[in-house]
Amino acid sequence: MLFITITLILIACLGYLAQTTGLCMVKGVNQAVKGKPMFLLAILLSGTFSWLPLLIVDFTAELDIQTSHQANWFSAFGGLLFGLGAAANHGCGVSTVSRLARGEMVMLATVIGWLLGWILLAKFIDEVESDIYIQSQQIHFMVLILLSLLLIITLFCFNKANRTLWLSMLSIGMMASVVFLYERHWTPSGLLKDISLFVWYGNGQEWPSAERFLLILSLILGMLIAAITTRSFVFKGMTIALLIKHLLAGTLMGIGAVLASGGNDTQLLLALPAFSPAGLIAVIFMLLGIYLGGGVIKSAQLKEY
Repeated sequence: MLFITITLILIACLGYLAQTTGLCMVKGVNQAVKGKPMFLLAILLSGTFSWLPLLIVDFTAELDIQTSHQANWFSAFGGLLFGLGAAANHGCGVSTVSRLARGEMVMLATVIGWLLGWILLAKFIDEVESDIYIQSQQIHFMVLILLSLLLIITLFCFNKANRTLWLSMLSIGMMASVVFLYERHWTPSGLLKDISLFVWYGNGQEWPSAERFLLILSLILGMLIAAITTRSFVFKGMTIALLIKHLLAGTLMGIGAVLASGGNDTQLLLALPAFSPAGLIAVIFMLLGIYLGGGVIKSAQLKEY
């Protein structure tokens, strides 16, 4: 009971930080294109301190919290599709939920499309998952610890704004790792995946537990509190055109997440800290998809004028 209470508090804090920092890969790519890569780097390295919470459990415990997978073409193609969908949506997985918590109702269309994408390929979810990548757990932890020490030293060289940004991002990654100890599939994409499996297979697949929905509600609550306290909450309706656009973008993100074995939330908070080759390739191609998609959108907007 104590652990679930702590977990709920942590995930609410995670949501608060995600909202206040504007956690979003699309935003990170856009800033990097303008010559400001700091935000994107902070996002990509947010899981560096994930090793700290894992000290709570024995290294030999069969929790498979940080399982790595071999990269394959599904990782690349799925990441590219997800990135293109995120660019059209102007937000990735976590930022979609953040924007919804800020009152942007059109994000509901993105979530529905995301779920639809999972359902369309639910039958192939297990087939696209690649083989396990075997690595030394001791070396894995040593590299993460060395990287953590390097980041701590580097933080002293940053200005106050960048130091705050990095501390927030690293805190998000560390809190996410604690939540993973309680529920490995707590992320929004993980929940949508299991809902899609239930819809596809019916009684042959278990409906996600009530606790998993409670975790997502706590995440949204933290985001909502942040939106209210920072006065960024503004209720925005939707038009038919926007609804269709975000529904299609969400569907593309969902299909990409199936092929890549997870959305950007799973890749950033679980796969990258695990040094998963599949996760690394998926993230690289997500970034490429966001970049290409953003370029296409910008060109289309210029043609309108």
